Amino acid sequence: MDPHEITEILNRPLSQELLARDLTRLAYVAKDGTPRNVPIGFTWNGTEIVMCTTKNAPKLPSLRANPMVALTIDTEVHPPKILLLRGRAELDVVDGIPQEYLQMNGSYEMTAEQRVEWEAEVRSLYDGMVRIVVTPTWVKLIDFDTTLPSAVEELVKQRAERQQA
Repeated sequence: MDPHEITEILNRPLSQELLARDLTRLAYVAKDGTPRNVPIGFTWNGTEIVMCTTKNAPKLPSLRANPMVALTIDTEVHPPKILLLRGRAELDVVDGIPQEYLQMNGSYEMTAEQRVEWEAEVRSLYDGMVRIVVTPTWVKLIDFDTTLPSAVEELVKQRAERQQA
């Protein structure tokens, strides 16, 4: 997919709305060859999806062996709004708590006091984390109004062809 096309799709207002959400679903291939799909907090920095995890997370050996991933960010209403992304996960082991981790958890509903307690707990638990950084190489925005899943687009096309015949 052309980088300009990716940028155009990601800059659409609905994409920006979805990129401001709290959770994505990270899909990857486990070391045993079976698929995995896990919800994980993320932040969008304008060019990359950044997720953070523990240094001992089971997904890390799998991502090191096969860094190709797919992400889904969507809504829970009908019709759903869906942003699909694919890319390569780059792993960055960092000391302390990455700023992105604190940012991505900033939209949870917490009082100021709860936030202080949560951050103190996080800082006491983790001596470091792994940033999982994905630069999108493919994206698709589905809103069920102007864009549809490709299989449904094909059915719409076939129906139109039948109706014209």
